[in-house]
Amino acid sequence: MNNIFKYTAIVLVLLSAGACTMFEPLDENLLGEDRLNIDPVFAEGLLLNGYDEMPNQYSFSDVATDDAVNNVVNNYTRMATGEWNSQNTPTSRWGQYEQILYVNNFLDVIDNVFWKRDTITNQLFKERMRGEAIALRAIRHFWILQEHGGKNNSGELLGIPYISELLSFDADFNIPRLGFQETVNRINTDLEEALEYLPMDWDGDLAKRPSRYNDIDAERYQFVFGSSQDGRVSGRIIKAIQAKLNILAASPAFLNGSGDNYQIAANILGGLLNDNGGVVGLDPNGLTNFYDFPNGTRNFPEVLWRENVYSSAWVEEANFPPSLNGDGAVNPTQNLVDAFPMLDGTPFSTSHPDYDAANPYTNRDPRLALYILYNGNDLNGRVINTGVGGGSDEVDKVQGKSTRSGFYMKKLVAPGLVISNDGSTTTTEKMSIYLRYTDLYLLLAEAANELGGPDNMVDGMSARTIIGAIRSRAGVGLSNGDAYLSSITSKADMRELIRNERRLELCFEGYRMYDLRRWGILDNTPNAKGAKYNGANYTILNVESRIYGDNANYGPIPQNEIVKFNKLEQNQGW
Repeated sequence: MNNIFKYTAIVLVLLSAGACTMFEPLDENLLGEDRLNIDPVFAEGLLLNGYDEMPNQYSFSDVATDDAVNNVVNNYTRMATGEWNSQNTPTSRWGQYEQILYVNNFLDVIDNVFWKRDTITNQLFKERMRGEAIALRAIRHFWILQEHGGKNNSGELLGIPYISELLSFDADFNIPRLGFQETVNRINTDLEEALEYLPMDWDGDLAKRPSRYNDIDAERYQFVFGSSQDGRVSGRIIKAIQAKLNILAASPAFLNGSGDNYQIAANILGGLLNDNGGVVGLDPNGLTNFYDFPNGTRNFPEVLWRENVYSSAWVEEANFPPSLNGDGAVNPTQNLVDAFPMLDGTPFSTSHPDYDAANPYTNRDPRLALYILYNGNDLNGRVINTGVGGGSDEVDKVQGKSTRSGFYMKKLVAPGLVISNDGSTTTTEKMSIYLRYTDLYLLLAEAANELGGPDNMVDGMSARTIIGAIRSRAGVGLSNGDAYLSSITSKADMRELIRNERRLELCFEGYRMYDLRRWGILDNTPNAKGAKYNGANYTILNVESRIYGDNANYGPIPQNEIVKFNKLEQNQGW
């Protein structure tokens, strides 16, 4: 991935060089678009634009669900409280067509550029980058489909416009939406083609190369497809996206439980995760934070695809409690707290024999203490009190700084980071994550269960074994062998447990909004609750309404696009 930023920096320098002069450039320096055909670095800049602005865990869209609220009014707040409309579209991904146009432009010039003097190596570079561009085009369309696929006013399930060619500035951009399944097919066709060109991993392993390169000598192959390209889209990433695409298509809001799509997803995930070691390959440490890099490396076994690592304190500045000089922005809800089971694995209940009204966070799933800063929990030994006497950290104490729900987010922040009173900070290394394995394991559990129930095996894995491994890793149910999980026998009950485990494992990472929508239940989101300690016990708070109409499971197409292009059909109810 370092190469991506190296080349991007070069391109930015080249682009800015002409803009900084006070003199008129000579005519012979005005290369314009012709430069794309003679300068490989300049041309590759188009491809690298395809890697920009990818959805990652820092969207904080969970504040528009039942998992969190924001402590100031923002577009997500308006979205969740009844102001979501086609002119206020905070989750919109329509702008990702910009990256699609860049990669289509790259595909239009790729054959004109000489990438290397050696003919064979030149062809290998062309094919590798062609595969990247086609894959990125498909992935961008997938993310747009996830947000904007839906039913029109006639109830027909529609996808999105699929742009697979270069469109010049004067081209006809008035392109109708394809049917939903046709969009899925187009995305998958591009992904399949990309697999012909790209290796499973960027490690130069000849066993993982596409068959078209079987006759290429090892030195040439490893030069073009070796570890120096790590961070670019790979065959493994493509297969993960194919699985997510088919899970989306199979989900209730779309093709309503299509066995075919669940089976396709299960087959892909079974192969991918067996390559990762099956259930045993589940990273024993999981991913409870995004700042502790194991053994001094910058890689997590849990992470399949990520951005470059960078140093920053912005997440902590935004989300630390005010007593630690943060803005306390993301406030988890009591709804989410109640989703964490008791330590023995049974669902949380005030009637559980281990429940203590004065200490409701004891004898609970250990992930609760890792992910949520509740009253009496700490950040690197710095205890935070959100109840009476908690100072600036108390509920609603300081407008725009203090929690509204009685909780602060702990999961994404580095607890040891210091924000001084003068505004200076220490920093930590961070990374934006695009794909991670726990998500994929949970998707396989979902597909396997829908196909045949809790014990249906897919390549040696079932919903029960996967959920058992995830809960065991978290420290849940160890004292009783997870009797609650063992008691589940029906597909419906396992479905609810899988959904709850997704909620816990992936909280605050931007998954919740899209899970609720594909399951067809965002419109049934309960109001956000909170809790405040009054010195003896906790009072439940009504924090924020959740007002989603029956059109909420399909996001709107931005109204300005509908106005400009009359062939675009808006989703029902927007």
